[in-house]
Amino acid sequence: MVHVREIRDRAELHAIRSDWSHLLSRTRGASFFHTWEWFEAYWRHFGDDITRQSLRVMVVERTSGDRSEVVGLLPLTVMRESTRVGTVRVLTYPLHDWGTFYGPLGADPAATISVVLAHVRRQPRDWDMLDLRWVDRDGTDGGATSEALARSGWRASTAVWKTTAWVDTRGDWGAYLADRSEKFRGNVKRLRRRLSERGPMRHVRYRPSGVTHGDNDPRWDLFDACVELAEQSWQHDAGTGTTLSTTSIEPFLRELHAAAVELGALDLNLLMLDDRPVAYCYNYLWDGRITGVRSGYDRGQAHLSAGAVLMGLQIEDSFARGDRGIDLGPGYWEIKRSWATHRWESYRHTFYSWCAPRAQALRVKHWLNRLRHIAGDAAESRETCAKHSTG
Repeated sequence: MVHVREIRDRAELHAIRSDWSHLLSRTRGASFFHTWEWFEAYWRHFGDDITRQSLRVMVVERTSGDRSEVVGLLPLTVMRESTRVGTVRVLTYPLHDWGTFYGPLGADPAATISVVLAHVRRQPRDWDMLDLRWVDRDGTDGGATSEALARSGWRASTAVWKTTAWVDTRGDWGAYLADRSEKFRGNVKRLRRRLSERGPMRHVRYRPSGVTHGDNDPRWDLFDACVELAEQSWQHDAGTGTTLSTTSIEPFLRELHAAAVELGALDLNLLMLDDRPVAYCYNYLWDGRITGVRSGYDRGQAHLSAGAVLMGLQIEDSFARGDRGIDLGPGYWEIKRSWATHRWESYRHTFYSWCAPRAQALRVKHWLNRLRHIAGDAAESRETCAKHSTG
């Protein structure tokens, strides 16, 4: 017999820590963001304020006689989001755009999400909108979320949530470059040469293997160098409040830095010029896949394109190490597209409660936005066709 148990108190999370770790090891496509360490730190820093969000960790257990086994986990949260139609209570994943993909933990994610959504359907509703974002629909999810929603009787809409740039680093750096444009290859060589002419250039990549291998020095000097560069980058003044140096999140990222080191999940890159840091790429690593968290460069040295140089050095080194790939993260596609081997999209599956007027108003707004997006794509296609027909 399979049933779902809800955890709504952070203090209860410690009781399932070993189950969480066991299921994580069996989760295909997992990342550092699926770890108990990341979730516990995230919730302690941003989740305990019940005016913002409420914990909903769904534990799927299989019972046989007097034995009970945890076979799946689905971390959820009821988040209060401000929209143009007012505050809406959203039942969603607790990722908050830190990563690209999220979903159930365990060997059978399709069964887990199906059982959990059926359970949620039977419970009193304390949310206005069910919005499962960051779904790898075309990859590890394989359509399981859509099917589970349909089986639960919910007519949900599906749309692209984020688009990320993915670099497949399985293979050879030379072959990767050969597949880029001649202009791109020339730029890579030219920028490296120009920077090296300014002084000795060195790529520092710190990737400790973790406490189980006795390699867990956090190297706070490297982390602090990244923070200092973040303070000097243009992102620090951008007003988004998401850089390594942002006062409200630096303690959170500093704690995660230590956790990532312990788990062997840190991938920190610095570009040194005359032994002085000029650019950084701060990433997490899991099962050979790298997820970009934050990157930046000293804007005083922007004319040297240190960020682009470090990006190339990082990718080349990943080929040499045999990494599976690098998720450069969503946003700034025009900048990242020249490095990417392909686009990778995460999806959102949304059900708007008929009993929540604000959710229905938001449904109409989202529908109109999609129509405008479709119309924009059609206009762009017509313009492209017109150029080719007259070219």
